Amino acid sequence: MLPAKHGDALWIEYGNGTRTRRIVIDGGPLHAYPDFEARMKRLPGGDLRVELLVVTHVDTDHIEGIVRLLALPRAKWPLEPKDVWFNGYRHFAPQTDLGGREGEFLSALIHRRAFADWNRAFGGKAVVVGEGAPPRVALADDMALTLLSPDATRLATMARKWKKDLDKWRLDPGDLDAAWKQLVDETRFHPGAELTLGPDDLTAKLREQLKGGDPSAANGSSIAFIAEHGGKSCMFLADAHMKVVCASIRRLLAPGQEFLTVDAVKLAHHGSRNNLTPEFLELVDAEHFLFSSNGDKFSHPDAAAVQAVIDGARRKPTLWFNYRSDFTEGWEAASLAADARYATRYPDAGKEGITLCL
Repeated sequence: MLPAKHGDALWIEYGNGTRTRRIVIDGGPLHAYPDFEARMKRLPGGDLRVELLVVTHVDTDHIEGIVRLLALPRAKWPLEPKDVWFNGYRHFAPQTDLGGREGEFLSALIHRRAFADWNRAFGGKAVVVGEGAPPRVALADDMALTLLSPDATRLATMARKWKKDLDKWRLDPGDLDAAWKQLVDETRFHPGAELTLGPDDLTAKLREQLKGGDPSAANGSSIAFIAEHGGKSCMFLADAHMKVVCASIRRLLAPGQEFLTVDAVKLAHHGSRNNLTPEFLELVDAEHFLFSSNGDKFSHPDAAAVQAVIDGARRKPTLWFNYRSDFTEGWEAASLAADARYATRYPDAGKEGITLCL
């Protein structure tokens, strides 16, 4: 989890022992771009390839770093994506390429810079979960991605919001100069298997707090998936709505199977209590729970969400934070006790961002 302030910038590496392959998910807000850029610049010369670049949705804390990256001429990109997953307005409303604000800008850039690589794994169509088994995409060297979100209903809702935003900002589709000027003029753009408590033991108070009722259309359109490689697995949940994620998980369960086991979960919406439900904790068995946020804008992660993971995980959880801050370090002391029900991991002293090796 790269240091992306209150947002997400996730860097995945895997391989077969002879070659390192990469997946990049989101690029954080614009003021976190220097850290994102620094990681890209550490790529070895002659090996800039990224198997997949995922832009999960149009919220600024996920998309701005990617907009900044793709604004460069393609020959100067510091990485070379083989496929780019992003649901633009053309995927919500057929035959229409552009719409929204940051989303329109990114759509215009992909359209001009990498149209042939836009949602390549889905034949250029929407990255979306249907009514049947969730789509499964194979990448090089036996990496498999199983899509969990979004569904068609969330994309349709996002289409209406996208069009409304386009009208509000008085942008003409495809006018890159006008869109770029609006972006830079906005001041905010500068700048173990041991069992502990199980899901049935969540307190009534926590259950009341964990409604999972995120009203955001943008969050509902999030691309979320499970990545599996070499017997290890991690859920990357962006800001996805739990109703969609849980429905997809249920379709993955075999008859009689009560829950899905994965090694790690990158929690949705930076640990917001509006994107975590008791149902999700009942459906997932994981050891590692990842929180990507420094809390400086929306005070994430929420205490109720962190406590729910501690109380509701099916085995002793390890909580991973990519920042040590007032919003994250409060859980450290109890994790150090001899009888602690959970463990914590923070960046090294003086550092930001953290790496989990499965």
